[in-house]
Amino acid sequence: MAKIKTAFFCQNCGARYSKWMGQCVSCKQWNTIVEEIIQDSNKKIIGLSDLENKSIALKVQDIDLKDNSRIDLKDEEFNRVLGGGIVPGSIVLIGGEPGIGKSTLLLQISLGLKKKVLYVTGEESLQQIKRRADRVRSNYGNCMILNETNVETILHQISSINPDLLIVDSIQTLQTDLIESSPGSVSQIKESTSLFLKYSKKSNLPLILVGHITKDGGIAGPKVLEHMVDVVLYFEGDRNHIYRILRPKKNRFGSTSEIGIYEMLNSGLNQVSNPSTLLISNSDQQLSGNAISATIEGIRPIMIEIQALVSSAVYGTPQRSTTGYNAKRLNMILAVMEKKAGFKLGSKDVFLNVTGGIKIEDPAIDLSVVAAILSSNIDTPIPKGVCFAAEIGLSGELRNISKIDQRINEAEKLGFKYLITSCETKISLKPKKLKILQFKNIEALLKDLFKVQG
Repeated sequence: MAKIKTAFFCQNCGARYSKWMGQCVSCKQWNTIVEEIIQDSNKKIIGLSDLENKSIALKVQDIDLKDNSRIDLKDEEFNRVLGGGIVPGSIVLIGGEPGIGKSTLLLQISLGLKKKVLYVTGEESLQQIKRRADRVRSNYGNCMILNETNVETILHQISSINPDLLIVDSIQTLQTDLIESSPGSVSQIKESTSLFLKYSKKSNLPLILVGHITKDGGIAGPKVLEHMVDVVLYFEGDRNHIYRILRPKKNRFGSTSEIGIYEMLNSGLNQVSNPSTLLISNSDQQLSGNAISATIEGIRPIMIEIQALVSSAVYGTPQRSTTGYNAKRLNMILAVMEKKAGFKLGSKDVFLNVTGGIKIEDPAIDLSVVAAILSSNIDTPIPKGVCFAAEIGLSGELRNISKIDQRINEAEKLGFKYLITSCETKISLKPKKLKILQFKNIEALLKDLFKVQG
């Protein structure tokens, strides 16, 4: 009987060691090294043997791009994030929280394509996939479903079916006979991905992998997994809200500044081509504590509604709670308002919410946060038709922001009358109906804010 071979792998970065260590030398993380069973083998993998040919060097001008045109996925949001469609031979890794809609999104794409798609599921039964397909689509296209976790069997099926697109849900459930450790281990994830990578590049087959994420929000498995693939996407959102954002972290074939926005309904995921109209309340009733911000997500202008509630602290220690906004930045803004504008908020509870369950990191929404807090504190609504776009500095000054022209165009398109921004912002665009109001600091703004005729 052959002796079982083992090795020690770091669960964080995938580094391999011959013995156990308390700290990983590569990533400096503690207690991440575990022992795994390995098995070195020279046996051929069915499906790869026909593709094992020697590579030859070519001059740049001799490289043929005719067979490398992007494949249209019939999903404008997904295409936008990828840069115009998926590139043949590329590997896309998509991660997200459990239940956020990754499998639903990929199944919709599979059923909507006229091309032959092989959807491999290692987590759900064929009956579960069929029920979801009935819910999200009335027609099934040319999609084939395979319930399998063995990589060698999957590659054999790919060779016989010869699909135009392969989807694997998920990479953490697969295992290869070359490695004897359990599915989901570092060595299994790395080896399984390596086999798919080799097949994909040799056969020019585009591949989409689904990856689980850890409690820290990163994709589970070795960090080298993200380096092996061509595109890394994160499907974000709050399961208690209907909006989802598809955000690229890495893209070898396009920009990482684009985002895709979806709306989760009972019938599946709907594309949101104009999110500003959905994220802003259309109510004619003016309420205190509401402010509209002209923000940028990636390179996409979006109008976001900020809601604030300021009330007297009941439990002694004031509460600071945020949804969709950085809590530490809120504390900084409250300190600036108290120091530079004279607002005594130290004994008040402050609750802040970005509507739609979307998380915004654009610093230009700082000014709308200040306006919403002020409006709630004095219980006076902000005049209708006013929006904000400026970053707040520690001295209370309004700082310059980028891409102001896109923000102006979006605000004017939605019928806003005033855009309030910083004096430092250089504006080259002259809007026809929108008026630009520029202020130097928050003191000057607060004196004139409620005098604006909305």
